[in-house]
Amino acid sequence: MAANSPKPTHPFQNGGFERKKPPGLIENAIKNKTSYIQLFFMTGVMLLSMRSLGQKYRISDLEEDISFIRKEEESLSLRMESIKKGLLHEASLDPTGLFISKLRSLFGDGGDSRN
Repeated sequence: MAANSPKPTHPFQNGGFERKKPPGLIENAIKNKTSYIQLFFMTGVMLLSMRSLGQKYRISDLEEDISFIRKEEESLSLRMESIKKGLLHEASLDPTGLFISKLRSLFGDGGDSRN
């Protein structure tokens, strides 16, 4: 008869504590495998999207830097050319011609008769 007796439905029947242990992480993951796979994929897509957005803003900042650097390079080139012309003009006023020949050799101009 003991084999056919109904199982207790109340947790405190028969003097014992019959609590069901909640499933662990592994059991829950196996049970809801597709949900976890979707969660991992969606998290990956979100992280890639955030990374892509960050790179987009970085590219925009770099393009601004490039245009600023090009303008600065142009300004510096014009300034260097102006200084070079001023120095050559000042040197041409020297009656000995030594200073102008040294400047031309420094600047790489081929106007010197000794080269």
